[in-house]
Amino acid sequence: MSLVISTYVPEGIVMASDSRQSINIKGKTPRGRDFKVETVNSDTVTKTFLLKKQKVGISSFGKDLLGGVPIASHIKRFSEEILTNEDDVESVARKIIKFMIKEFKKVDTGFHICGYKKENKISIPYVFSCNVGRKEIIRKNIKKDGSLSYGATWSGQGDIISGLIIPVVIKDKQGNKKVIKPVAPIAWGAMPLQDAIDFSIFAIRTTIDTIRFQARPKNVGGPIDVLVLTPDFTKWIQKKELHI
Repeated sequence: MSLVISTYVPEGIVMASDSRQSINIKGKTPRGRDFKVETVNSDTVTKTFLLKKQKVGISSFGKDLLGGVPIASHIKRFSEEILTNEDDVESVARKIIKFMIKEFKKVDTGFHICGYKKENKISIPYVFSCNVGRKEIIRKNIKKDGSLSYGATWSGQGDIISGLIIPVVIKDKQGNKKVIKPVAPIAWGAMPLQDAIDFSIFAIRTTIDTIRFQARPKNVGGPIDVLVLTPDFTKWIQKKELHI
């Protein structure tokens, strides 16, 4: 499991992800009984990537080891074999799903694909949430009337951040919606880019710190990588580096 988040505000898009890779180990005990254990395999896995030529960000979530190889290797091959300098955020989203389905048709792996596309000389933000197994590509930053929306979308282990900022709503016997746990709203459209960075880190850090104390799998952890995309520049705010 993972936690990736894309926060989109008027100034830009922030993409953040944790670094933990969990795996399930199956085997038999000395007495011949089957067992299955979920364990942490690494805290240094890369889940957010920058396609420099296309100025597009990709965050991966869900199953990471595909064919025994980390998703980072597949994205590297995808960028070298499939993409061209003419590709934009929209074509990247379509092509990566098509690329992954060729080898892994029903895999539970997903991506956030974010970037800007010129339309009538104006840079328009695009935030996609994609799922390989469902062949799904959904644009998240647009309203039903076609206008842009601002906010945040997250995938993976999102129950903790959801519980903090999304109100709990139920339906009564008449089918009317009733809020049983109100939550103060966030003014996404008024949020500066720096606050979007801080919120993205907060969402992942709070999840890591919370599951530390809960009796549950510790499947979000490690360093937090943060990438910023704007119409004018792309920038790593923080990123893991190889070291001794």
